[in-house]
Amino acid sequence: MNCDANQRFLAAAIVLFLPLALSSQPGSKPQLQLRTGDEIYREACIGCHGPHGEGQPKVIVGFDPPKSMPDFTKCEQTTPEYNRDYKAVIRDGGPERAFSQIMPSFRDALTPEQMDMVIETLRGFCKGKSWPRGEMNFPLAAVTEKAFPEDESLIKTGINLQGAPGIDNEFVFEKRYGKRNQLEVAIPFSFSHSATGWLGGVGDMVFGWKRVLLSNVQSGTILSMQGEVALPTGNRSRGFGSGTTTFGMFTAFGQMLTKTSFLQVQGGANLPVNPDKSPKSVFLRTALGKSFSDNHGLGRLWSPMIEAVATRDLVDGARADWDVVPQFQVTVSRRQHIRANLGVSMPVTNTAGRPVKLLVYFLWDRADGGLFEGWR
Repeated sequence: MNCDANQRFLAAAIVLFLPLALSSQPGSKPQLQLRTGDEIYREACIGCHGPHGEGQPKVIVGFDPPKSMPDFTKCEQTTPEYNRDYKAVIRDGGPERAFSQIMPSFRDALTPEQMDMVIETLRGFCKGKSWPRGEMNFPLAAVTEKAFPEDESLIKTGINLQGAPGIDNEFVFEKRYGKRNQLEVAIPFSFSHSATGWLGGVGDMVFGWKRVLLSNVQSGTILSMQGEVALPTGNRSRGFGSGTTTFGMFTAFGQMLTKTSFLQVQGGANLPVNPDKSPKSVFLRTALGKSFSDNHGLGRLWSPMIEAVATRDLVDGARADWDVVPQFQVTVSRRQHIRANLGVSMPVTNTAGRPVKLLVYFLWDRADGGLFEGWR
């Protein structure tokens, strides 16, 4: 489905799919009585995608298969995708998601129900059933981390809207390894205003390792744990670091509530080596959201969310800091692999010295293409 087009490829695809294309007219009911996903695949897809989803060789199709032709037997390529992503390309063709024109539209040849059936057939080519499915990859909230293992990069920014001017930034790199593991590297860099002017610097770098413990697409549940270490790379005297190595851990839980709504919970602790420089603390973060889309559920995705965030230092007399964070995420690129989020973090308790913050992030899902791919 995701292949680089040229006219030669397009001509070959038209020939391959001509029997199915002629079986129905625009606006009419499909004439082919295909009752199972396997039947639909054999009739409409096998010509390019092969008998087992691995792609047909050149000697069969008559041209060099595009380098980005998906191999549905490779679980690492296909399981992170949503069913809606498959359906958008099947219904409207490759150009709908800025893929190749070689993938034709089946809007007038297949019913939505038939599309769903063939998607399940495509899913079946991955024989590793323990790979977390894309439906468990809920939209990322501003503060609460996801349980799903990712190949993502993002820039997060927080801007003080009251009190002393300040800008907190963080670059996050996530790399998935195998079925259930993920490496995460986070590099904070901030700017603050003092009596002598603006100061800037890098904070404490964080290295984390995530492991998915449970993922079930039928129940809509995913559970992960992550351990991490924050190194004292920041300048504590200038307010850009803790001055001590800190070990952390958290559990992340996600639950699909309906087909388009979700709940995510993250809870954990930060344990510095030297508590005199930075106190031990615990935190709890919860995000509740729902996704909306145009184009019959296959277009641009809008995901309003609200978070409740609590942090408490483990010292005598400390009270929990509670924040509420209303926000929304939107897919920016045509391929939906670039996303943006805008929200506001508002203190609810212990408000003295804790400013309201504007929170923004830009996310790039590297598994779906390059940063400058998939825009048109």
